[in-house]
Amino acid sequence: MMSDTSLLEQRRNRVLQAVALKKPDRVPVAMLYTGFAAYVTATPMCEFVESPAKATETMLRAYDLIGDADAMDCGTFFPYGLCFIYGAKVKVPGVDRPDNETWQVLESEVMKVEDYDRILDLGWTAYFQDFIAERILDDVPPEFMAKSGAPVDVAGEWAARGVPVLTGGHVTTPYELLCGSRSLENFTFDMFDIPGKVEAAMEAMVPHLAGPACMSAKVQNCPAVWIGGWRAAPSMLSPAMWDRFVWPYFKRLVEEVVAAGLIAILHLDSKWDRELPRLRELPRGRCILAADGETDLYKAKEVLGGHMCLMGDVPASMLFMNSAEEVYDYSTKLIRDLGPEGFILHSGCDIPANAKLENVQAMVAAALAA
Repeated sequence: MMSDTSLLEQRRNRVLQAVALKKPDRVPVAMLYTGFAAYVTATPMCEFVESPAKATETMLRAYDLIGDADAMDCGTFFPYGLCFIYGAKVKVPGVDRPDNETWQVLESEVMKVEDYDRILDLGWTAYFQDFIAERILDDVPPEFMAKSGAPVDVAGEWAARGVPVLTGGHVTTPYELLCGSRSLENFTFDMFDIPGKVEAAMEAMVPHLAGPACMSAKVQNCPAVWIGGWRAAPSMLSPAMWDRFVWPYFKRLVEEVVAAGLIAILHLDSKWDRELPRLRELPRGRCILAADGETDLYKAKEVLGGHMCLMGDVPASMLFMNSAEEVYDYSTKLIRDLGPEGFILHSGCDIPANAKLENVQAMVAAALAA
């Protein structure tokens, strides 16, 4: 029987070969889940989110129920961590949401239009520290935040099970942070009414966004950094707006992550089909396009095959609504059509909290049988 250390290296190498566009012994399968772990282990959601330690323990128990996936995209969860990714308040079960419902990012205008000048005057780091403390986490119960500080060796706990954790840090683009903190409606007006001010703020922000995530990944010995895009999707913006407010900063952040010796996981929600050719400007064999079911992975294969690893794309709806046999057949088709080089089987975005266990097992089983 293979030791956990040997299994860890085998799985890690399988993923790294896929990223490097080489042919692994089989197509790897990775997982990304949070609330699903609570659901499948019958853990009340309010308990699951109470600390990173509890989330990690629950996610490990869920993994044992699922089976032998090759990697975890992320190994823990804390709901208030989303505040730093979205620049927005989060409602949490057991605090301001019912005990057994999921958390919710709150769409509201937390950042005011005059804050663009504060960013320019104070610099992004000083501004964001004050912003988070005074406007985002100001009403969080102190005892809840105290639990978040307990040290957890997330990558180490997963490694002890022979499972590599890919993501060691998260990067949000200037577009997503400003859109999340201003609200979609207000930020859209800003891009038309004060485009120069928005652009200046983005220029002030971007040098400070990737460094902490890269450092975190290296400390944890994780190979990758997550870079997200959702409202920055091309389907949400005209080509001219996307070229001005999204792509220059997105590209710089990816290049900074890769220059640090890390893999960039491009977690791209919504539809990115129009700008897939632009992704060829990013470093070859050092990025993963992780789609959520909206982007056409078959088109992505045509455009990016031989340049960028693809990861996906079993839809959330299928994991909840369909049969295990249908999930297995769909996963097998993805492996056959998009592999064997440069492909990692994965759910489209997160495995939903209400996914059927047997369906997630079927996704993993399809990769193991390939």
